Amino acid sequence: MRFSIYQDTLCGARTTNQDRMGYCFTRESLLMLVADGMGGHLHGEVAAHLALQAAAACFQADARPLLDDPPAFLDRALRHAHHEILRYQALHDLPEAPRTTIVACVVQQGRAWWAHAGDSRLYWVRDARLVARTRDHSKVQNLIDLGQIDEAEAEAHPERNKVLNCLGSPFEPTVDLGGDVVLRPGDTLMLCTDGVWSALTEPVLVEHLSAEPVLAAVPRLVRTAVDRAGAMADNATALAMTWDDLASAGATLSSDDVPDGAITTTIAVGQLDAGSPADVLSEDEIERTIREIREAISRTGSS
Repeated sequence: MRFSIYQDTLCGARTTNQDRMGYCFTRESLLMLVADGMGGHLHGEVAAHLALQAAAACFQADARPLLDDPPAFLDRALRHAHHEILRYQALHDLPEAPRTTIVACVVQQGRAWWAHAGDSRLYWVRDARLVARTRDHSKVQNLIDLGQIDEAEAEAHPERNKVLNCLGSPFEPTVDLGGDVVLRPGDTLMLCTDGVWSALTEPVLVEHLSAEPVLAAVPRLVRTAVDRAGAMADNATALAMTWDDLASAGATLSSDDVPDGAITTTIAVGQLDAGSPADVLSEDEIERTIREIREAISRTGSS
């Protein structure tokens, strides 16, 4: 596999960053994840952190080096993450479980599959056009589907942030599956939280992703989203991958560099039930991790 990939996050106007992002890949399979801890519930950042850990642990166990059934894997991994969050609630005797939205994508053998719960989104861009995106599990999306409001009205709707589905709720989540699509060289897949997409129109998102390589487009998109939202800016997080990216040859990764049986990851996979919410990465640790990832990509591109 040959691809360029980049991820970035900003806190926005919030006091803490409850978003989490990461990816991992073997010689023949790539998993990308973005989660948005829900601030209206206790320890949203813990839910997002646990969700990434649990899904990455499933990938580490199942991708040897291919996933046998990517859609089944995605469904199982996200449900496993949900149950790990509920287990965390029980272990720490919390009055309610932490909650998070999540979007995930698998790429292998030149094909892509994705899954989501909530309003974190995936965008698929080809030749400066939006080919597809996920459908939010939200009250506003339901109103659009029922024909009661249009897209323009949705942007200013007072309940636009009301999510109807997530990991960590008392109910089994709905995991929407999409894909089994063939990727072409230059196709870009972006996963992001609502702090990015709610501040920017789809044409602006597509323009940014099409105008420059993801190493430049992703941080620019995240910064633009925060700047446009101003005092109302949410945590903004995006992770984007361009397939077989010949235009960014110097920064393109090749999974051929991964030894047989090994996995490259930006997600720390550890003991899920260890410790307390304080064990989750601090803001400084998140920023340090992002810097280390950037430096590693830079070194790979220049080698």
